[in-house]
Amino acid sequence: MRSPSAALPLSLLLSILLVSCSGAPKETDAASRPDTVSKTPPTDATQSTAKATSQPAEAKSVKPGINKRFKDPNMDVGRAMKMFEGESREIFIEKVKIAKTLDLADGEDMADIGSGTGLFLPYFTKGVGAKGKVYAVEISPKFVEHIQALSKKKKWSQVETVFCTDKSTKLAEASIDAAFICDTYHHFEYPQATLASIRKAMRPGGRLVIVDFKRIPGESRKWILGHVRCNKETVIQEVTAAGFVYVDEIQVKGLRENYLIRFKRP
Repeated sequence: MRSPSAALPLSLLLSILLVSCSGAPKETDAASRPDTVSKTPPTDATQSTAKATSQPAEAKSVKPGINKRFKDPNMDVGRAMKMFEGESREIFIEKVKIAKTLDLADGEDMADIGSGTGLFLPYFTKGVGAKGKVYAVEISPKFVEHIQALSKKKKWSQVETVFCTDKSTKLAEASIDAAFICDTYHHFEYPQATLASIRKAMRPGGRLVIVDFKRIPGESRKWILGHVRCNKETVIQEVTAAGFVYVDEIQVKGLRENYLIRFKRP
């Protein structure tokens, strides 16, 4: 029996040898990527990322005790409202612009993860319309009570509170089209486990928006450096490792201490 190469013309064999010796194509130049660090995944939403199932669950909390005061059954909601909904907070001032980046459509289902005092609920309920659903996900029993009372007062029939844990949002599988995490990601004690629950709850093609503090040594305030565990680049790495695809960073005018980044579920 002849070897497979014996039947091939000499010119074809030379072409094959040239291709095999040329090596893999060079990686895209960093200048053509999004305006982020080189470790940021490409913005091509069709490119696959690591599957969430391949990520090991964290054995230990990455920030032990960070949610202690929110879990307190005697937490003062009034005090929290003054802190979260004050004119000195840029998130409060730019809340309308921030909410619009989620691109909600009538009839969609979304999750406000770390809903807190319900600052964004007026905009999310309007965005999904009467037929949509807004899941207000909270780890704080007092915030859950507050949101329930607020929704009843405002007649937000679309709002449903979800009491989450340190490791799971407790959202049902394939129940949402979008998720919003504002100044809450750094409160995830077990980020990979929590992200896995978000990915499981999100339908294919779903959107994820994360707003959090810029953590830059030498630039960020001392409080941020001590309170926030990681920078934007680390957040992007963790979220893409959980199976999401990085889309872009939106420059929201008025945000100086916070960034806004968007992802998509393949």
